[in-house]
Amino acid sequence: MNPPNGFSPHAVACITSSTEGRVLQDQQVKKAGGAMRKEAGDSRVLALEDHPDIESFLNDTLRLPPDEIKPNMKIKSVTPKPPRKPRLARASSLDEKSWRRRRVFRTSQENLIDPSETSSSNGSLQESSLSPLTKSRVVLNGDQGSLHNLQDASEPSPYGKNKSSISDSEKQVSEVPGVSVGLMQRKESLGSKPRLCKITPPRPLPPLELSVASHVLRTANRIDSDYVDYQHYSQSRFERLSSSLSDTGLHNSGMVCDSCSTDSMKSTFSLLTPLRAKDVRNRSYLEGSLLASGALLGAEELSRYFPDRNIGIFVATWNMQGRKELPENLDDFLFPSDPDYAQDMYVIGIQEGCPDRREWEIRLQETLGPHYVMLYSAAHGVLYMSVFIRRDLIWFCSEVEYATVTTRIVSQIKTKGALGICFTFFGTSFLFITSHFTSGDGKVCERILDYNKTIQALALPKNVPDTNPYRSSPSDVTTRFDEVFWFGDFNFRLNKDRESVDSILNQHLEKDMSKLLQYDQLIKEMNDGAIFKGFQEAAIHFRPSYKFDIGQDSYDTTSKQRTPSYTDRVIYRSRYKDDIHAVKYSSCSVVKTSDHRPVYGLFRVKVRPGRDNIPLAAGQFDRELYLIGIKRRITRELQKQQEIKDQKSSRVCTVS
Repeated sequence: MNPPNGFSPHAVACITSSTEGRVLQDQQVKKAGGAMRKEAGDSRVLALEDHPDIESFLNDTLRLPPDEIKPNMKIKSVTPKPPRKPRLARASSLDEKSWRRRRVFRTSQENLIDPSETSSSNGSLQESSLSPLTKSRVVLNGDQGSLHNLQDASEPSPYGKNKSSISDSEKQVSEVPGVSVGLMQRKESLGSKPRLCKITPPRPLPPLELSVASHVLRTANRIDSDYVDYQHYSQSRFERLSSSLSDTGLHNSGMVCDSCSTDSMKSTFSLLTPLRAKDVRNRSYLEGSLLASGALLGAEELSRYFPDRNIGIFVATWNMQGRKELPENLDDFLFPSDPDYAQDMYVIGIQEGCPDRREWEIRLQETLGPHYVMLYSAAHGVLYMSVFIRRDLIWFCSEVEYATVTTRIVSQIKTKGALGICFTFFGTSFLFITSHFTSGDGKVCERILDYNKTIQALALPKNVPDTNPYRSSPSDVTTRFDEVFWFGDFNFRLNKDRESVDSILNQHLEKDMSKLLQYDQLIKEMNDGAIFKGFQEAAIHFRPSYKFDIGQDSYDTTSKQRTPSYTDRVIYRSRYKDDIHAVKYSSCSVVKTSDHRPVYGLFRVKVRPGRDNIPLAAGQFDRELYLIGIKRRITRELQKQQEIKDQKSSRVCTVS
């Protein structure tokens, strides 16, 4: 029995369009017994066995009339390759290798579509998963082993019988496996799991935020939420260098690391400069040494924290008069209203300090808050000195050393003398001295002797090397350091009687204190070169800090009637010219627990890069003091909130 329309008797399967309506006979499929193979399970996969001439075999087998090829069908022309030489075992055909490599069909136990979709009974391809090019489904009947063409009755179309049109469609037969793969890829793009291609975002990635660090990782250079204008301030005055990762530098300059994506930048890097893995792998003996650029105290690290190479320092002195009670609030003392920003370092010297020195340090830590830690503290009798620094900067400090000098040996309690603390910050050495000189209106010579004894007997530095030993003098400790701050109760008075001084003060002088300062003993001796050689003092625009009645704004009203004087001073000296700039020099009139008013100075100090040849402090600070101060700070804040709630909940009734 001849097959209809002149098809080859060796046909394996006949692929027709959705409009044909033909079904192959079971006998034709049985004649091509070697052209198909059954997989395990219910769903079977068709595969071509070895054939002597694959191209002629496919051309004779699969014919598509051109009328049935829709315009939107896109089929690439692929030249079939001959099969490789067979080995001992039978070599698979080209189409079978292609189908197995791309894993187009799944095993017989799996459905050929996503589990969320509805499948047919035999695990065949869904109509929705096929391309709209041919709305026909090919299934293998497991019971009879025959191939059926299930047509879509919704689109009937007559079959074109012109043989010349069939010859054009024979050229497309070699692309049938590629079409099947394209159908599977289209099915995956419609909602099933991606297996053969990457998922690319439909839209471009969002731009970087101003902060490249997450809220959890952003610890270094953290800005308190109260300072809402920090961004404007930092952009206008302190423009960071291009090498640093500031809040806006990374956003403006683009990606820092070439191989890093936006997501990795946001999740991995904080404000710290990123380190390339290849740079870490390149081991160099010069890295981190005296001459290399990667030193911890080098120029790169200094520029990242201080682009303008200036650090803010708060230096204060206060004679407590040995009072046990402390001020309730130290905010006005440590945080003056001008300027608006806190300083990087706080150094407080105390004379005739309170009996409980630890309580005083806790109060300082409580006031400064969690952004500061106490780098070092020392005492010499009732002379106290505490150095607080921002906790981000403790890694750049050397070991801290201190020394003391006693100027009154007869007294059992060391009330007069000097206490010095020194350390190196980056490449700049600092020396802080607090002193209490001999008291008395006419004892100027004794105070000069106290000064000379201090500069000769203060044995500093000990282990920390001198940054410039060629300009140091063994007879003057102040010449061995780059920046020196000397503050304390110097006890220099005004060479004027009480009535004259009161008459000048009653003129309501606001800032011009020149009428009083012309009688100041310290200014006179400094101008003569008898004391504090090489030191200078900022302009004084505040009233005398001594001597007040306790808790009052009036000067001494006792029988002694002491003359108001500028006994409490802060002076400074720099090894290099113009390294220290005085920003503010004033006294705190709010603190009234002593007969002295605290005197403080705000300074901008130039810092130079250093070398890694100094013993570092390794980030050490008083952790116990830090915890106590923060806990007390939290407790006070909770008490304030509770008081506010109690005031809001209370009701006051008035009877008229």
